[in-house]
Amino acid sequence: MTDPSPAEGVRQRNLARLLRLVHLDGPLSRASLTEATGLNRSTIADLVAELVRAGLVEERAPDPSRRVGRPSPVVAVAAGVLAVAVNPEVDALTIAAVGLDREIVRRERVELDHLLTPAETAKLVADRIDDWRSGPLTGARIVSVGLAVPGLVRAADGLVRNAPHLLWTDAPVRDLVAEATGLPAVVGNDASLGALAEHLYGAARGIDHVVYLNGGASGIGGGLIVHGMPVAGAGGYAGEFGQNRPGIAADSDRRADAGVLEDEVSRTLLLEAVGLGAADEPTLAEALAASEDPAVAAEVARQRGILSTALANAVNVLNPSVVVLGGFLATLAATDLAALAAAVGAQAMPANMEGLDIRVASLAEDRLLIGAAEAAFEPLLADPAAFAG
Repeated sequence: MTDPSPAEGVRQRNLARLLRLVHLDGPLSRASLTEATGLNRSTIADLVAELVRAGLVEERAPDPSRRVGRPSPVVAVAAGVLAVAVNPEVDALTIAAVGLDREIVRRERVELDHLLTPAETAKLVADRIDDWRSGPLTGARIVSVGLAVPGLVRAADGLVRNAPHLLWTDAPVRDLVAEATGLPAVVGNDASLGALAEHLYGAARGIDHVVYLNGGASGIGGGLIVHGMPVAGAGGYAGEFGQNRPGIAADSDRRADAGVLEDEVSRTLLLEAVGLGAADEPTLAEALAASEDPAVAAEVARQRGILSTALANAVNVLNPSVVVLGGFLATLAATDLAALAAAVGAQAMPANMEGLDIRVASLAEDRLLIGAAEAAFEPLLADPAAFAG
């Protein structure tokens, strides 16, 4: 395959700019695209027409409320261009079809009574895609599969080096899913993808310095945004906050000898406190909120105290503008967000607390799926011309 000419290269980049703009910001008028890119109106019209022919965007009638100047057609991503997002966990496999407009058009949670193997994960994903293609998603264009895995994922090739709770070691999940589905696949750490989603579309949108902590069935992970860019580390393993050893002042608050953060601040312990064997995020949150058992309140308070120390350490080291908490950590925080922030402030350096905001993930239980879909869409967004070809 020959390299594009300089003119073709410029055109490819401009197509990518337009598609990414309507993907990130939603429907935009041609006039808005002209203003955002600095390209002239005829060039915008030509580029939009190419994206329409490729089936990636559609043009809609101008906004009827616009009454000054020539009406400008509105450009939006095309319906039916989808990525499949997958989150394997110790208690369930969640799989969704996510549109280029971030709408989750299909979502299923497959409850499990055993740990998934990588091969079983690939088969379940392939079977579900086949079912969707012959049923509710007939005619959809599924472009890729993105997997949000609770473990260490090597950035260079998507190899899952270690997902300890799933018992996956050096698992070629990306290749297994690609072979089973016949689609390109990408794999990332679940918390890193959650951080990306919240940065682009959620509680940290527009914020350049973010610490994100995710609480899931497999424990606690994290993601970092610095100067507006995700920070993955040399191998892709940055953000493992759950493996830090928290400072616990009272031995009576300790639940695991020499335990790490995710041993002490634990979804499993919360489920045990309310008498549930398994539950999704909303169910656990509802059970905690409804409980009048003092033992449940004590466990929530214990975990919030240890979490506040861990967050203070992160604030001291990284000096973020915003800390975002997702999953069961959001549930813990939401019981009294102001009190949690005060507890963090009492243990952090005062200067590092200036302007700091602690927030719960606004994408809620969709955050990992949207992050996985974003990773899956990235090759398309980077080069829509190649996709059209």
